[in-house]
Amino acid sequence: MERSGATRTELLAVGARAALAERGRDLLVDKRNQLMKEFRRTADRAMAGADALEQAAAEASLRLGTAEALDGPESVRSAALVTTGEVPVTTHMVSIMGVPVPDIERGQVGRPRTGRGYSLLATSARIDDAADAFENEIDLLLDVATREIRLRRLAEEIGRTSRRVNALEHVVIPDLRRRQRRIRLVLDEREREEHFRLRRAKAHQPGSRRVLVSVGGAS
Repeated sequence: MERSGATRTELLAVGARAALAERGRDLLVDKRNQLMKEFRRTADRAMAGADALEQAAAEASLRLGTAEALDGPESVRSAALVTTGEVPVTTHMVSIMGVPVPDIERGQVGRPRTGRGYSLLATSARIDDAADAFENEIDLLLDVATREIRLRRLAEEIGRTSRRVNALEHVVIPDLRRRQRRIRLVLDEREREEHFRLRRAKAHQPGSRRVLVSVGGAS
């Protein structure tokens, strides 16, 4: 740093910027910690949901196989062809520590026997059981999908926040503190030089010297 550029005003400004950067770093660390807590909670639920989904898929496959074996593939296929329905799904954003995260809301997946479109007289309870199992699987699948989308968004924000924390911690703040120390050193040196100069100037002022006069008499 040039000596001519070091001033008390600049020292105060750099110190204020460093303090602001440190406060920003602390806020980002707190934000990251909160996001990590939410990530772990969501991950635990996603893992539990994935396990439940796997079990539901196995149960649905078993019930479908039972229906095909006892009622015949044609009966199952016929019921599947006439079955119609939609699951309304809406997506909106919720905020977690200021981070917009998608949240999925859905309508009812499960339906009563009379709401599936096929004739009750032409189908068996085994086909109904298979339909129940697959509707349960779809319900769980939507839950897992919602949590996985949230996990992905949280992971992206955690990574972005960590990069900002690292930049402040290892680049911005150290650079500002080094600059602050250099300015202080220059100002301290300048102050010592000024003090020395004033002392020299005072020493050379008229009347500043003391003159000793020796007076002697004849004995």
